[in-house]
Amino acid sequence: MRELTRVAPEVRERLVVRFGAGVVAWCEELPALVSGLAARWDLDPVTAGGGGTSRVFRCIKRDTGTPVWLKLAPDPLIAREEAEALQVWAMTPSVVTLLAQDLAAGALLLDAVEPGDQVRERAWNLSKVAALLRDLRVPSPTTGEPSAVRPLTHRIDFVFDLTVRRLASSGVNAPAVSATLRTARAAAQELAADGPAGLVHGDLHPANVLSGPGGRMVAIDPRPAWGDPDFDTVDWILDNTTDQTVLDSKIRELAALVPGMSPHRVLSWCRALAPVIAVPRICAGQDDAQTRFLTALARH
Repeated sequence: MRELTRVAPEVRERLVVRFGAGVVAWCEELPALVSGLAARWDLDPVTAGGGGTSRVFRCIKRDTGTPVWLKLAPDPLIAREEAEALQVWAMTPSVVTLLAQDLAAGALLLDAVEPGDQVRERAWNLSKVAALLRDLRVPSPTTGEPSAVRPLTHRIDFVFDLTVRRLASSGVNAPAVSATLRTARAAAQELAADGPAGLVHGDLHPANVLSGPGGRMVAIDPRPAWGDPDFDTVDWILDNTTDQTVLDSKIRELAALVPGMSPHRVLSWCRALAPVIAVPRICAGQDDAQTRFLTALARH
């Protein structure tokens, strides 16, 4: 198990970029942490993966032989936010199920989604996206109870800070893009500050949605926030969109299927977040029709 849970150098580098040099100690402790959790939750880890904020292990439950996912984050707050959001969505079949948690360890045990293919690998349509968005629309609590989940304004700052760092580290000299990012950030913060308040997934794109039973879309890996749920529509509206006519048509179609969705606010979110989507493409040297459209949309 130790070789499986060892954090490879290239993964450590990504984690250091996200969390700072202190995460190296967490990487060293991870094999022992996984071993202890596997013993407690009766798991056999079989594969490892993860992105820039966590490590995930596909495991088999020893008592049932069923697959589950063990997810660990270096920052326990990330696990606490995700756990709270998953508990709010607990009755929703369109979100992965939380089975157990150890928030002090930053650990979540998640049910496996079957067949589990990423939606980006399959054909999808806006009617299925609408069903997902409808299921995710949960109003903010009115009881005044403390929440680990932060306002959408915090998520906006994180996304734009990350985009600015990505542009700066790429070596691409693009002062016009930097100026557009500043303007877009202000617009996004204004939208986040005055919109409706609901539970936002925060990172809802086709790579974070899996094909579930009966073809249902199932969301995973939320970066939750309290704010305008229309934020979650942007990646779906802008995916493979290369002109304004198609953009407007997608917005109208989706708004007709999702009660409470505001076409005007969705268009404003698309304009504000277009440069966030465009920058990685620009850094990769892409100059296709979609990159050009995203860049133009951000300047309107």
